Amino acid sequence: MRYAIYFTPPQGHALTVAASRWLGRDAFAGATVEQAAVPGFSNDEIIALTADPRRYGFHATLKAPFSLKAGETEEGLIDAFQDFCAKTEAFDIPNVIVGQLGPFFAVVPDQVYPQLQDFTASVVQHFEPFRAPLSEADIARRKPEKLSERQRQLLAQWGYPYVMEEFRFHMTLTGPVDAAQSPAMRDALESVFADFTHRALPVSGLGLFVEQSRGAPFTVLRWLPLKAA
Repeated sequence: MRYAIYFTPPQGHALTVAASRWLGRDAFAGATVEQAAVPGFSNDEIIALTADPRRYGFHATLKAPFSLKAGETEEGLIDAFQDFCAKTEAFDIPNVIVGQLGPFFAVVPDQVYPQLQDFTASVVQHFEPFRAPLSEADIARRKPEKLSERQRQLLAQWGYPYVMEEFRFHMTLTGPVDAAQSPAMRDALESVFADFTHRALPVSGLGLFVEQSRGAPFTVLRWLPLKAA
């Protein structure tokens, strides 16, 4: 069993509903959702292109999936999660857009915002005492030979290479999209998420997600609001 601390809007939020329909899965309910037709793509293509993010549910990674360290319990993690949310103020990401990270599409900030970077670093640090050390297989899956020296240091220290100054907030919407299909995918995503982009995104709460077994879909174990600003 693994846990993760992710940002996601609350259950029933319009963005959560739109993203669940896009991905074909609702991580709150742990249920599949019928995907809408997408111009320029067959249903099978959309199912395939959203397969990777579908398993995780709509989210932005803050504390990457981890197993509990020996001596720690789910109850203790939930208590720490409740305490963190109660003491940490909500805030807004000033502007988000549909963007690309290499061949992947995601909802991303239009620039790096220091408040968001600091918030994410605090999540990584606060929940680190619960994380079991990575196994050799876990490290190999991160392909350290393809990481920078700094990313390898972060992987060793925090269990994930894309934290602290290497962190870039993103809410993944697709797996890798072929360059020839990228313009049509961008058009589709900008249409689907038009009501939520080019405006602020409230970081109003956090999700504690759980993966019951390796490779299983992630579901929301707890979602809690952050402290009112």
